[in-house]
Amino acid sequence: MSWAQQFDEVLWLDSNNYSQKYSSYDAILAVDAFTAIQTDYFNAFEKLKEYYNTTSDWIFGYLTYDLKNDIEALKSNNDDALEFPDLYFFQPKKIFLIKGNTVEMLYLKAVDDEFKTDLVEIERSKNPIIEQASTINPIKIKLKIHKDEYFEKVTKVLSHINRGDIYEANFCQEFFAENTNINALETYNKLNAISKPPFATFLKLGTNYLLSASPERYIKKEGSKIISQPIKGTAKRDTDHIMDSILKNDLLSDEKERSENIMIVDLVRNDLSQTAKKGSVMVEELCNIYSFDQVHQMISTVVSDVKDRTNPIDIIRTTFPMGSMTGAPKISAMKIIEDLEETKRGLYSGSVGYISPDGDFDFNVVIRSILYSEANQYVSYSVGGAITAKSEPLKEYEECLVKAKAMRTVLEN
Repeated sequence: MSWAQQFDEVLWLDSNNYSQKYSSYDAILAVDAFTAIQTDYFNAFEKLKEYYNTTSDWIFGYLTYDLKNDIEALKSNNDDALEFPDLYFFQPKKIFLIKGNTVEMLYLKAVDDEFKTDLVEIERSKNPIIEQASTINPIKIKLKIHKDEYFEKVTKVLSHINRGDIYEANFCQEFFAENTNINALETYNKLNAISKPPFATFLKLGTNYLLSASPERYIKKEGSKIISQPIKGTAKRDTDHIMDSILKNDLLSDEKERSENIMIVDLVRNDLSQTAKKGSVMVEELCNIYSFDQVHQMISTVVSDVKDRTNPIDIIRTTFPMGSMTGAPKISAMKIIEDLEETKRGLYSGSVGYISPDGDFDFNVVIRSILYSEANQYVSYSVGGAITAKSEPLKEYEECLVKAKAMRTVLEN
């Protein structure tokens, strides 16, 4: 990772050795763009499809939440201080695929004589001394939506639910710091050490950074099999083993959290059915509890068998944005979210991942993440939760603070 910082394009995906059924690699590093595509939301998926078909190679990158505007007649008019492009993918010159004790190095022919030199340089930079970021003052975190206003907005979501406009909506809020510089790699390492999630990401594209401790997979393609693993339901961890076990069991039996999860499972089943062979959509796991260093999470696994000759971009387009970050029904929820939230989501609640030359792919959900624009000296992290008929504004607010704890701790310390 230290060696990789010399490049303008860096994407590191790390499972942190978390035991999971669907895992192709323990970690992947892709660096140095040979070609790239960067665009706003307009016609973005068709442009991405053309780019992927043209390169016929590995591509790595991200999809922002606001690509919803390419799929449906929606808009994104909220404040955007980060100003990341809506979509960015690149074809790397150098890829490192890590599994167990094996590293597979894939180099484009134009640079295939550099791998021996690179190995020497990587060996020399095993234990880097990372300099502290040059901040004049400690980082001061601000709230885009204050507590009382948050309660008012959640109450408005509940009124939409009571009227029957929606069943559930994922309502999010931003925390931010202005005029701030951070050491992105050091901040990522600290965040990852606290959380150790299965879908951790360090992304550097010029002066734009994503430092992610995501526990959630959005979607994966493995041959003809499609896997989606939505998270809905969160409980804090406790250092006391008995209390931690009680919190875990309480989450498993929580009627409100289970209803959140099941509604999104239905939505994911519907999304996958658009590209699935008839009768192949199945729920492999329903409301199982997975434990991470910071939180317990309720996760379900929905799978399908994709129709023959389906372009991988079409599978992504017909399931995006992911149900866990929108609500049900999806379009109505997204309209309500746009009206009530104060910040353009951008890469938050979007996705980062890769597509391989044979059409397989794996993408996470960008949550529990710090976004940083070095050019704008702006640091941001957002958190949200599913609002259902049984939601209590105070409990939802407290759940947001639990989710935000790791990012806040890393930045303020």
